[in-house]
Amino acid sequence: MRMVQGHRGEHPSQWAAIESIAGKIGCAPQTLNTWVRQHEVDSGQREGVSTSEAQRIKDLERENRELRKANEILKLASAFFAQAELDRRLKS
Repeated sequence: MRMVQGHRGEHPSQWAAIESIAGKIGCAPQTLNTWVRQHEVDSGQREGVSTSEAQRIKDLERENRELRKANEILKLASAFFAQAELDRRLKS
């Protein structure tokens, strides 16, 4: 990202700088462009979801899935033990 920013003045456009540098570092221009754009988002130069926010959302979604699974297990266990209690009372 720093190389693109540093050499931006030597090229007619940012994309031209990206194409030039991508060839030198051995990656596809689109890949480097994605990194540059994400860096711009992370540094507040561009609108979008920052890397830290994306990670936070991912973590919260994982936690939400785990809590839903735990809740479903507790519901099933509660129904099982409630039925067992009813069966026990009927046999007595």
